[in-house]
Amino acid sequence: MKDTGHVTTQFAPQSFWTACDNNDDMVIWRLNNGGRFMLCISVLMVVLYIWFRGTNHVINLLPIGAQQTQNFQEKVKESRKPHIIFIFADDYGYNDIGYHGSYIKTPNLDRLAAEGVILENYYVQPICTPSRSQLLSGRYQTHTGLQHRHIAGDMPNALPRDSPTLPDKMREAGYSTHMVGKWHLGFYKEEYLPTNRGFDSFYGILAGQADHYNKTYCYDFCGYDFRENKDPVVPVPKEYSTHLYARRVTDLIGNHQPTKPMFLYLAFQAVHGPLQVPTRYSDPYSHLPDRNRTIYSGMVTAMDEAVGNITEALRSRGMWDDTVLVFSTDNGGRVDLGGNNWPLRGWKSSLWEGGVRGVGFVHGKLLKNKGRISKELMHVSDWYPTLIGLAGGSLTGTKPLDGFDQWDTISNGTASPRDTLLHNIDPLSDPIGERLADSPFDNRYRAALRWKDWKIVTGTPAYSGNGSWIPAPGSPYQPRYDIDASKPDKNVWLFNIAKDPEEKEDLHEQLPKITMMMLHKLHEANSTAVPCKYPPVDMRADPKLHNGYWGPWL
Repeated sequence: MKDTGHVTTQFAPQSFWTACDNNDDMVIWRLNNGGRFMLCISVLMVVLYIWFRGTNHVINLLPIGAQQTQNFQEKVKESRKPHIIFIFADDYGYNDIGYHGSYIKTPNLDRLAAEGVILENYYVQPICTPSRSQLLSGRYQTHTGLQHRHIAGDMPNALPRDSPTLPDKMREAGYSTHMVGKWHLGFYKEEYLPTNRGFDSFYGILAGQADHYNKTYCYDFCGYDFRENKDPVVPVPKEYSTHLYARRVTDLIGNHQPTKPMFLYLAFQAVHGPLQVPTRYSDPYSHLPDRNRTIYSGMVTAMDEAVGNITEALRSRGMWDDTVLVFSTDNGGRVDLGGNNWPLRGWKSSLWEGGVRGVGFVHGKLLKNKGRISKELMHVSDWYPTLIGLAGGSLTGTKPLDGFDQWDTISNGTASPRDTLLHNIDPLSDPIGERLADSPFDNRYRAALRWKDWKIVTGTPAYSGNGSWIPAPGSPYQPRYDIDASKPDKNVWLFNIAKDPEEKEDLHEQLPKITMMMLHKLHEANSTAVPCKYPPVDMRADPKLHNGYWGPWL
């Protein structure tokens, strides 16, 4: 027992809790009662804050002095799981963003890119479904059976359920998971709907495109395509899709508890056709000589505005400083529908750079080395391990991944862990020309692979379009048309992409050893491919049989 001069108390261990019990044996005896009370309240608030953030290191992080307090605050900040926002722009051309020199106004995207890290050696797939499947699975389409074209609305096909999706893993890591916009990964059975693939909520369309206002989709059959979670929603005909999705995202942000990490996947319908936009966005481009380009440019500007509104909602909610935002196109732009990929060759649906080199950037205060351009090789499949790692998640239980964790490359500027990138091997493409003598890979089929600076293309490089270089309408440049159009049996190209990103000089005849080495790499990649799944139309998918809506039918 000890006489304090006032009352007689039993000596207690010097723990955190006794310090907050006005125990004069602690250092805080020097403070008056009011000071001791305020100190205890402050420490208690810190503990409660950390408790709700989910950390398990409260005792070890307790501040004592000013410098230690600063260190403590830094550790608390580092312990937070960031909110992660991934934005896919649909059919967005390489030459359609301000920082690539476009005349289309994209001030919000330009500012975010300038403040973050611009990805200038970043690749996606030539069309919609493959890019989305590789984002959500971390695996090449040759490993999911989706090598050929896209999943049509009346096709009984989907991203396989044999490996967890990105939202599955985010949810496992403690995140709330939401998707807004275009799914396009199959829906013929209910088990393939977004809310059965890891998302807590879904709001958008299931197929590859829809009218931006009335949400009708026609592909062999016609019907409405708009759902909230699993249920059909009656669309409001005057609501433009970009506005609708941005408002849904801001509502999700406004109703979200900021202390819980959020993963939000926003897959705009824009700027995919049909070409539609409120006239206030297209009017500033009415001087352009191409009507499609005028409307498309307005769609881009409306999308840029939507991104600005979403970032402002995050700021208002106090979530912005804890957010990592990724912006990406899903494939190159369609030149025939207003998009542009100049100075790159080709466009959407092709294995030329104009079809697969993507617009992409990352923004967030977690970036250590920002305000720069990264020219390290990166692929859309890399987001899977990168974002799961950023979320503190685990890759346990996944099938072998083709993606690499690129966070150190993005944040710190280190070398990319990737030196090889399989663009695709399509066994169902129409073979053309003759197979090269001694080639281990059948170069008659559509395929492309990147290894370091080298890129090989075989077969017919494009599903549609061609290998021309087309400048934006209204620009001072002149088109350069496909130099191989007169060679219908040509089926091998070799480029040094580092020196020739526009793919003007085919080197395969000059460098036969490198050509053969690249064909061996295609052969190796093909040796692990699973059978391609591309089933025919199923008449049971007709929306007339399902109350006028596209949705599960089996």
